[in-house]
Amino acid sequence: MYPVCLDIKNRLCVVIGGGEVALRKVQGLLAAEARVRLISPRVEPELAELADEKRIDWQRKTYAPEDLAGALLVFAVTDDRAVQAEICRQAAGNGQLVNVADDPHCCDFQVPAALRRGDLTIAIATGGKSPAVAAMIRARLEGEFGPEYEVLLNLMAQVRRQVVGGGYSQAQRKKIYKKILHDDIVAWIRRGEIDTLRAHLRSVLGPGLDLECKALKLDIA
Repeated sequence: MYPVCLDIKNRLCVVIGGGEVALRKVQGLLAAEARVRLISPRVEPELAELADEKRIDWQRKTYAPEDLAGALLVFAVTDDRAVQAEICRQAAGNGQLVNVADDPHCCDFQVPAALRRGDLTIAIATGGKSPAVAAMIRARLEGEFGPEYEVLLNLMAQVRRQVVGGGYSQAQRKKIYKKILHDDIVAWIRRGEIDTLRAHLRSVLGPGLDLECKALKLDIA
């Protein structure tokens, strides 16, 4: 498996199935701003609500090969193995990437367990062997990587813009970033120690530092 993050905004993804697994897939796709076509005669109430709100295109029918037309990603999450296998074959014939529930050998990709802190995403994958293990690891990481990491990422985005615009070489930029990411920087953010953080940044970047600290919401302690 090759780890990759896909930008699926406004891209069509097809989910075949209407149960709890389908609901989780649809929710994840909507969070990524994909267009979702749902194929199933019956669905969970939450999926029906999404259809009523026009957030997904629910087609109340059994699967047919033409349902995959135009899809970037295909998710087969039915409880019928024969239908699952047919979806797998059809998607492969169309050159489409397919994920088949409980059949890792028929999957072109796996959806990892993901921990998100703003634009920071930490993904845990097990090659389809044990989603439960991935979920366990994700739960452990939640305590280690709190909301302060979202703040840190926003801060470093501002720092990066200034450093890149400062005419430094790539080697110099690497050294600057390493100095800024002090062992205590996460703790400073967590405790809301803005003055300490500002002094540290100025010691590295100089007195001309111009960061929007208020926008970083450093008072998260």
